[in-house]
Amino acid sequence: MSTLTGKTAEPMASGVWFDSDKMHVRLVDGREISVPLEWFPKLRDADAGQRENYRLIGRGIGIHWEELDEDVSVPELLKG
Repeated sequence: MSTLTGKTAEPMASGVWFDSDKMHVRLVDGREISVPLEWFPKLRDADAGQRENYRLIGRGIGIHWEELDEDVSVPELLKG
């Protein structure tokens, strides 16, 4: 949250990476969040190349995997 404006900025991703059982997302404000791949069966079942083939959408509000037809909302990740 910006204390100068009093408004909450929408969380945005700057990068994504994976390990054997989690997806990790770095946010533009420096935070990093990790979530279980079990939450996203398409990503869980994908190979490393497919997982790495993503693009940030909406300036980082979302993450999109064209080949997998998967979209992830960064604000929803923060809600758990």
